Amino acid sequence: MREQFRVWVEAFETFILEVIFDERRGKRAAIIRALLFGGSKLFTVAIKFRRFLYNFRILRDTTLGVQVIAIGNLTVGGTGKTPVVEKFARELRDAGRNVAILSRGYRSKPPALHKSLIDRLLFRRESTPPRVVSDGKSLLLDSEMAGDEPHMLASNLKDVVVLVDKDRVKSGRYAIEKFGCDTLLLDDGFQYWDLRGRRHDVVLIDCQQPFGNEHMLPRGTLREPPSHLARANTIFITKSDGKTAELRKRIASLNPHAPIIECIHSPKYLEDVFTGERVSLELIKGKKVASLSGIAQPESFEQSLVKLGAELVYAKRFADHHRFTQQEILNAINRGKKRQADIILTTQKDAVRFPKLDRRDLPFYFMRVEINIVNGADDFRDCVRKICFK
Repeated sequence: MREQFRVWVEAFETFILEVIFDERRGKRAAIIRALLFGGSKLFTVAIKFRRFLYNFRILRDTTLGVQVIAIGNLTVGGTGKTPVVEKFARELRDAGRNVAILSRGYRSKPPALHKSLIDRLLFRRESTPPRVVSDGKSLLLDSEMAGDEPHMLASNLKDVVVLVDKDRVKSGRYAIEKFGCDTLLLDDGFQYWDLRGRRHDVVLIDCQQPFGNEHMLPRGTLREPPSHLARANTIFITKSDGKTAELRKRIASLNPHAPIIECIHSPKYLEDVFTGERVSLELIKGKKVASLSGIAQPESFEQSLVKLGAELVYAKRFADHHRFTQQEILNAINRGKKRQADIILTTQKDAVRFPKLDRRDLPFYFMRVEINIVNGADDFRDCVRKICFK
């Protein structure tokens, strides 16, 4: 029953996205778009009103006395945020800061319903500690309990604290008191206004879809109007293709003061999903490859395989954050074999959601990706220096 519900939810999400991006035609799709457009007008008013309440101190934010870096975006999903969070954490750690990454744990397994109700009735939500994905020494939770991105960050950053809680004021206090952290990285934190203090806002803009379809949620993918980019202290253009003159001009019109840094997601190596063995990217050059993914923009991943010299003979896509079953992976292997694939590839974000397999008829690797700055390296170093010595 639970599996059927999950399948239905993912199918509905896919349908709505197709409606939003005008990929669905017909009268029904047009009516839904009209309803969503009305919803986006209400959502815009709500966002601006909430911002007004914070600006005039009717809603109060909290200061914890440490440096806060909020990394987020204006749109929903697909900007390549996790590798940027990792790069900031790594640079700040190397500069001597004691860093904690605070995540809300999107689509992590919620607590049992009875426990949640009891905590609410007894007003214990504040006293319930955040989930510790990593204590800076060991990886303590799997991806189901932690969420995809926190688990991935904790796996890649062995000596950085990673905590999950919707209340990031609470998890920030916990990081300071229990682990002595002096720098808090808010993963997907641009819209999290409860935690202020010495705050630096970093906003990511996808070069391929800078402002989605220019509509606010739910008609589009914008969480805030583009004018709110004015709050950013630093702006990253991700997945840069080098042809960004017009985009940079528009960004500068919205925020003339923030430095603009351009970056690409650069493949580093392949790692066996099940054994952890690392191999060179040369392994797939000239090989027939099958891909399996459940991310917001699978096209970027598939194109990167072709750029590395692979012949993509089969590509299976699932909804973003899809939690794979053993049968789904075996189906992908079987179909890859029918297309004479030599290897199956996935993303690291997907690999953390894979169950164990009874058999593996084809080698199964994920591609490790890191951020490379292609324009604005000096601005990035200045950004890190200001954060460290503010």
